[in-house]
Amino acid sequence: MSRKSRAMIGGLAIAGLAAGLIGLGSANASEEKAAEKPAPNAVPKHAVTGYWQNFNNGATVQKIKDVQDEYDIIAVAFADATGKPGEVDFKLDPAVGYQSEGEFKNDIKAKQSAGKSVIISVGGEKGSVSVSDGASAKNFADSIVMLMNKYGFDGVDIDLENGLNSTYMTQALKDIHAKKPNVVVTMAPQTIDMQSKDREYFKTALAIKDFLTVVNMQYYNSGSMNGCDGKVYSQGTVDFLTALACIQIEGGLDPSQVGIGTPASTSGAGSGYVEPSVVNAALDCLAKGTSCGSFKPKQKYPGIRGAMTWSTNWDAKNGNAWSKAVGPHVHGLP
Repeated sequence: MSRKSRAMIGGLAIAGLAAGLIGLGSANASEEKAAEKPAPNAVPKHAVTGYWQNFNNGATVQKIKDVQDEYDIIAVAFADATGKPGEVDFKLDPAVGYQSEGEFKNDIKAKQSAGKSVIISVGGEKGSVSVSDGASAKNFADSIVMLMNKYGFDGVDIDLENGLNSTYMTQALKDIHAKKPNVVVTMAPQTIDMQSKDREYFKTALAIKDFLTVVNMQYYNSGSMNGCDGKVYSQGTVDFLTALACIQIEGGLDPSQVGIGTPASTSGAGSGYVEPSVVNAALDCLAKGTSCGSFKPKQKYPGIRGAMTWSTNWDAKNGNAWSKAVGPHVHGLP
């Protein structure tokens, strides 16, 4: 943001000096007011994240412009590995209906003009991206920055489900942040990845805490896991959502960096689907201490970021039931 130029104070006349001081004070006040304004692509205090599918697997086929308005962060799934270690690239699948890259870019710009962030997601269930040394970390960072420049993406989502090296992924993400200070960085680890601060995903999240946007853990395809109270909780319950979110916060993440990820329909995942009302209850439990199950956090976390779903396409296929229920609820959190 460019700063407003300040009037030079000159002359020895009292009137001139006074006028100069008033002008200086006005400029300072204007700059302070401008500094309070968020960046154009700033993520809201409470945000809803949705994955947009760059493929057709039976869910509703969408273009970016069709993504429901409730989503604040749209994660384009997915960037894929190239033959160069660590490097990723993105190509539009003809199945989603775009006639040109220009049309896709224009849709991204339109969403951004509406206050949304559009980011590129890396990995997925079938992803094979590996960042395991200095060279591949550099290749990863360079390719993400290239995609951000090419398509106008606001940032990157890390959804590597086949292993992650915290040392080199941290290096890569810090490199991206250095080149793109306003980058939106999200992560979608599996439940096992965030059970302990010794896990590679958790270590990465803590290492980039100063610019990490949100960790939207996948509370599905999981099975039972330990909660922050040491008890075992089964997926598909409000306790599973709240007790596992608690681990991340007690482990060092700010509540604003924690989101709840669930499928948008029973078709969106193999297991772990919960009704949108259960997501809302979990958010209320964490933020307000109400609507809890048997597990109740020791304190309230009103800054909890929000929720994520796989995917905007499955949400559409299911009549937008998830976004219609969860979206307004997230945006209405304290």
